[in-house]
Amino acid sequence: MSASSGRNFLHTPGPTNIPERVLRAMLQPAVDFTDPKFLALTQSCFADLKKVFRTESEVICYASNGHGAWEAALVNTLSPGDKVLVPTSGHFTQNWAEMAEAFGIEIVEAPGDWRHAIDPDAIETCLREDKDHAIKAVLTVHTDTATGITSDLAALGRAIQNAKHPALYMVDTVAALGTVDFRMDDWGIDVAVGGSQKGLMQPPGLAFNAVSAKALEACKTAKLPRLYWDWERRMEEAYYRWFCGTPPEHLLFALREGLDMVLEEGLDNAFDRHRRLAEAVRRAVAVWSRANALSLNAVVPEERSNSVTTILVAEGYDADKLRMVSREKFDVSLGSGLGKTRGKAFRIGHMGYLNEPMILGALAGVEASLEATGIPHEKGGVDAALEFLATG
Repeated sequence: MSASSGRNFLHTPGPTNIPERVLRAMLQPAVDFTDPKFLALTQSCFADLKKVFRTESEVICYASNGHGAWEAALVNTLSPGDKVLVPTSGHFTQNWAEMAEAFGIEIVEAPGDWRHAIDPDAIETCLREDKDHAIKAVLTVHTDTATGITSDLAALGRAIQNAKHPALYMVDTVAALGTVDFRMDDWGIDVAVGGSQKGLMQPPGLAFNAVSAKALEACKTAKLPRLYWDWERRMEEAYYRWFCGTPPEHLLFALREGLDMVLEEGLDNAFDRHRRLAEAVRRAVAVWSRANALSLNAVVPEERSNSVTTILVAEGYDADKLRMVSREKFDVSLGSGLGKTRGKAFRIGHMGYLNEPMILGALAGVEASLEATGIPHEKGGVDAALEFLATG
């Protein structure tokens, strides 16, 4: 296949496809970042991010990926020796916990596994047992892209409230924002971590902290070192402080256009589109799995993600070879297994700038790759997805 024959079908769980409108928005010269027009654009982005996070709280923007916003959430609220509660329910809660440990934070683990969502009862039990309120924060991930599972944030918020515990409720919604309902204020979330490169359909490079009044109060006494990540500096009136120096102008041009697209579609419509495309993928996997070599990692149907589907491959078959053949022979890029599923799974991303033909094309490439690599599968997965999309 010629390298120039058509375009790649990008179905990794991030980065995701960037709309032409967003790409064109970046095709302009650099500007004086003190220009009132640019300042107004930046302020409009902050205002519309509040609509996406569904919050009245402050939103802070970093030139960073999601890991940077993780660090910002930690260093602005915690002190060395503090404890945080972390569920053992996925790759990215584990990674966030490792970052916290690097700052001298003690990790308390809430029991869980990689095939189910975070258990609200486990969170509530751990907090009730913490009689002295030594736990200062609960770190959770909305959609774990390694597992393909979305947790019930409202239920987790109720668990914290039921325990009558003052811990900050922190949520990584990088892979969920824009694909499934998120209500920061209604669900009592104190710090939300977001990123540009997934459901928001923008280039990698921007990350966000949405910050409640309770979290801002914790910032006043937090003792971890911070400067670039400092919320208080970034909320100063001087525009130069908003980005701790020169703003990432072209990423902000992209953000403005991407937010326009999100709001034009409407959040509820975007959630429904993601739900339909995700279900089409799952219908295909259900057919392929009848040959007993493939299975969905997410056991509970209601917990399966709108953003990404993680597919386990039976022992004796090579998930990474499947990904290589899919990319090199059929120009469909898939995600690899992560952490406990490394080498044992592949992932189909279905978030951001996608429609039905794009999903069907990707699924056709996957089904062809299964055939080419000799992984047992029942044929007809694409037909099942097509039938669902035509009638669902």
